[in-house]
Amino acid sequence: MSRPQDAHPARSFFPFGNPFRVIAPKGSRMSSQLLALLQAFEARLAERLSKLMVKNLELPVSDWDDKWIDVYLDISRNVLDICNAFSSEFSRLSTCNLSLKYALHNFDGVSSKLFVRAYSSLDDWKHHIHSMNPRIEKCSTILDNLMGSLDLPKAKNSAKGKVLMQAMYGVKVQTVFVCSVFAAAFSGSPKKLVDLDVADMYSWAPAFSRLQSLISEEIRARLSNGKFSVLIELEVIDAIVKELNPSIKCGAETIVTESLLETVEELGKAEKKLSQGLDLLAKGVDGFFKVVLISRDDLLSAPTSAKAVKNCALGSNANLKVVL
Repeated sequence: MSRPQDAHPARSFFPFGNPFRVIAPKGSRMSSQLLALLQAFEARLAERLSKLMVKNLELPVSDWDDKWIDVYLDISRNVLDICNAFSSEFSRLSTCNLSLKYALHNFDGVSSKLFVRAYSSLDDWKHHIHSMNPRIEKCSTILDNLMGSLDLPKAKNSAKGKVLMQAMYGVKVQTVFVCSVFAAAFSGSPKKLVDLDVADMYSWAPAFSRLQSLISEEIRARLSNGKFSVLIELEVIDAIVKELNPSIKCGAETIVTESLLETVEELGKAEKKLSQGLDLLAKGVDGFFKVVLISRDDLLSAPTSAKAVKNCALGSNANLKVVL
């Protein structure tokens, strides 16, 4: 004897009826519209499934030579170190900015006590902004290590290896140059700049040479003219602070004039612009740090998983690799 619910199995699972009746009507004939819809769906499904199995994958990590892996790990470690040094400088500059914010807060009042506090805060800013970050000073050693590793190992009898080595060389040249610019900007020393000579065999060599010449000349010119930083925002704030200090040093004798208020307003705008710029730079360096960190992790973990896939391959499909 059958149970009552067995009489309508579809309705028990779909309380509002069988939804598949909409796309699968009674009868074996299918309209041209439904047939086209089905074919389009199956084509998309086949394409997605095909993408999971890639033939002749270019430069798979599993095919990397051990010496290439060692070179990349050594290079990326130095890059992570220099990113950490730059991040520490962003933190130092942000801390200095707190003194500016506190000074601007005190300028909102008119009492001599608040002006004394403002003067003290600006004095603190001057003291800390001109101090040196020891981690930035050590960047020269890291840059020397990166410079020393520009000559990559030869990839004999390996077309893929040659492509990999040339790509790594291009990335390293760009990384070394950008890092040297940051180091020079943060330290106020043109000695941190490096001059890289790229062979003409690389199609990007002329563009790089022009960029390097333009930026290096600008930085050296600014620092040789007595500027303590190539960061324009810092120079602007430094000039405003020097203008404000004599006006508010006396505290009780400070006279609030329209000129003084305009100067304070300029300081507020300059501080805001500097804060925004530092935030953008910090996010950029942090993003680059994460990319390098993830690439190191992928490089260390991918060979094992790739070999496992290879071992599981069967017959003519042995040259296929799963892409997850």
